[in-house]
Amino acid sequence: MIEKNSNTGLSPNELVRYSRHLVLPEVRMEGQLKLKSASVLIVGAGGLGSPAALYLAAAGIGRLGIVDQDVVELSNLQRQIIHSTNSIGRGKSDSARERIRGLNPEVSVETFPLKLTSENALEVLKPYDVIIDGSDNFPTRYLLNDASVLLAKPLVYGCIFRFEGQASVFEGTSGPCYRCLFPEPPPAHLAPNCEEGGVLGVLPGVIGSIQATETIKIILGIGDLLVGKMLHFDALRMEFRTIRLSKDPACPMCGAERKITQLIDYEAFCASSSGGKESNSFEITPVELQQKLQSGRPISVIDVREPYEFEIANIGGRLIPLNELSKKEKLLSKDDEIIVVCHHGHRSESAVEYLRGRGFERVKNLVGGIDRWSVEVDRSVPRY
Repeated sequence: MIEKNSNTGLSPNELVRYSRHLVLPEVRMEGQLKLKSASVLIVGAGGLGSPAALYLAAAGIGRLGIVDQDVVELSNLQRQIIHSTNSIGRGKSDSARERIRGLNPEVSVETFPLKLTSENALEVLKPYDVIIDGSDNFPTRYLLNDASVLLAKPLVYGCIFRFEGQASVFEGTSGPCYRCLFPEPPPAHLAPNCEEGGVLGVLPGVIGSIQATETIKIILGIGDLLVGKMLHFDALRMEFRTIRLSKDPACPMCGAERKITQLIDYEAFCASSSGGKESNSFEITPVELQQKLQSGRPISVIDVREPYEFEIANIGGRLIPLNELSKKEKLLSKDDEIIVVCHHGHRSESAVEYLRGRGFERVKNLVGGIDRWSVEVDRSVPRY
């Protein structure tokens, strides 16, 4: 049992731990007790969730919730600093909880090793004061936005890609929500993806720390928040820009005449942005491709990654980077059965869509790309 100081509500250890907060006029004892009484849910224990969770735990947030169903992989450690090499193979939420407890045992940590869906989101979010979006996909972003508006909870948004990041606070009453900015998601093949495009390892540290800062300000009720503003960070130029955002009066989520009154199927909603086309007939799994190759049937494998990626790992075939496809399509025959390959299946999906539009009817996308091939077919092919 932790000994408490009846005069302050903080234990002797907490008085020492938070001493640099207690001397701040904007925090003092009253503010530190607000932090201790607060609860924050962090969705995603990855690049953004790592610094946000660590700094909020260090600051003395009383209760943290961590939502993440994934396990720690070696490629995560370049940026997801809450995990360690010893965490590889463990659930991210459990790994994060252990690290937080090591940093500050005063903090209560709840883990949710599950996929957030329309069925469970309201139940998971409801007990928390502030929601932090550390996700990396559009269905979850729209789900968190809508659930936060329905529950009247502030949503601290962050997004990263390559050398750039963004942060904002969405509060559907006094400011715009995520749907005010992005009424509909982009087509899947145009959506930025860190697995394909990469991300500077320190970038999520900057954006995640900003998310933690905004969360603390919300709880303390101090300073100017990023409500109605989007903070953009360019690491290459070392520049911050603030863009003013306007609330959309016709927003279906937070507008005067709200059209969305309950959570929807967000996977279907985001999939519909590609025109609702059925793509299963244009896809092939690694196992199915292996069977075709073993049968001896003539197949043209086209790899649309970059040359340096092809050097790291490949399954043969012809290398035609995606940005060169329009110039080199004349090298391909419309009579051939063509299988398009990339790292995780996103660029190849775009290539298939392009080729089909150019009259190539016998073209398919390798679902999951060469990474899935390595897992399901040939583990000697390096993963990166």
